[in-house]
Amino acid sequence: MVWNTYKEKIKRLSERIVDAQKPIRILDAIKWDAEVEQALRKSRYREMPKVDAEYYARFPLEFDAQKKIEEFGEILRDIDVTLGEGDALGKLLKAMCEQYSDVVQMLLHRGTPKFHDYSRKLYGSPKDLFFGDKNTISDLGHLLYSTLSKLQDTALGQDVPENIEASRVVKLLNERFRAYFKDDVIKAKLSDGIVADAAAGSDVVKIREGSLFSERDVDILEVHEGWVHVGTTQNGNHQHVAKWLSKGPPRCSSTQEGLAVILEIFTFRTYPRRARHINDRILGIDKAEDGANLLELIEFYRTEGYSEEDCVTNARRVFRGGTVTGGAPFTKDISYCRGFIENYNFMRAAIRAGKPQLVPFLFAGKLHVDDVPLIYQKYKEGIVDAPRYLPSQFSDMNGIAVWMSFSSFLNLVDLKSVQEHYDKLFQTHL
Repeated sequence: MVWNTYKEKIKRLSERIVDAQKPIRILDAIKWDAEVEQALRKSRYREMPKVDAEYYARFPLEFDAQKKIEEFGEILRDIDVTLGEGDALGKLLKAMCEQYSDVVQMLLHRGTPKFHDYSRKLYGSPKDLFFGDKNTISDLGHLLYSTLSKLQDTALGQDVPENIEASRVVKLLNERFRAYFKDDVIKAKLSDGIVADAAAGSDVVKIREGSLFSERDVDILEVHEGWVHVGTTQNGNHQHVAKWLSKGPPRCSSTQEGLAVILEIFTFRTYPRRARHINDRILGIDKAEDGANLLELIEFYRTEGYSEEDCVTNARRVFRGGTVTGGAPFTKDISYCRGFIENYNFMRAAIRAGKPQLVPFLFAGKLHVDDVPLIYQKYKEGIVDAPRYLPSQFSDMNGIAVWMSFSSFLNLVDLKSVQEHYDKLFQTHL
């Protein structure tokens, strides 16, 4: 008779989930080839490119979709048999399997409205309410738009030009990564195969060749891509039992991206134009859900002062995988602002409850913020390891504790009255 401990069962089931998800690469499956942008430029952005289900069929998935769904179904059943239907970690692992199955379904419906149905299920929509609140993600987007649009970077401090070549950025980041990731080899490297200026993998940060960066951008890449995205992956990789924390299904996206934005703010490395870029993705997705097509969204970004290249890049992020005719976008990019609010509220609630020890476990691996209390409980039981890589702001919680204490009171202040008071002073003296 083979006797298996609870830890062994969790580790084995976790490893099966990690192995099963390996061939699923969402962004690779929905990316556009160069022909789409070439066609847009040739038509001077007046003709809609043909990006539909037939287009995506030219780029088949790198795995058998039906067999992959069946594989996750088998793991689901084995979780119930092995752990019991009421086990707390079992429920979390089952949620991961269900999400990965939905991801496969989403990719099977590339170029159709059904893609958006699954995207909303997995990532949410700008029209979703924040938990426990009456405000939507779209409401946040419009509020930030009205504030950030009034701010000019040059009025806030020294102008920081984008004059650092990608090769220099790679060198600078590698120096910083060596200092931060003392137990692992983490590298930045040049890449010509990514759409964004940078992209993080498990142990590498890719920097797009040919792009130019400012000193502030390098600082942001260090904390956003390095400390958060690579850092949480490595913390998951170093788990002895909780191997599932090394990989995150879509339910983890908002927590991951929100945590990265929080680090940008807590380290005072972000700036209004950067925040606008992130926020304008919410507005773009909202417009696309309401029926705006690809050409209309490109024009929206043009009116907001974006370069031609950025207009196309921003619009492509919204429409990849969905329908370029409008109504069915890819909603992942609401994760940045949604996750910021969710993580911030969690930290504030943990501080108010006298449980600051929970907050560093946001970095334990790829997880959703609502998983943290369970993760911490399993840490005390020896199933989850504490995060190996933790930014100084979270390894010493004194500053955050005071910040969140004041933040809790600020919610009680009547901002409308305060604003009216200072508006009168501004009008009088400025």
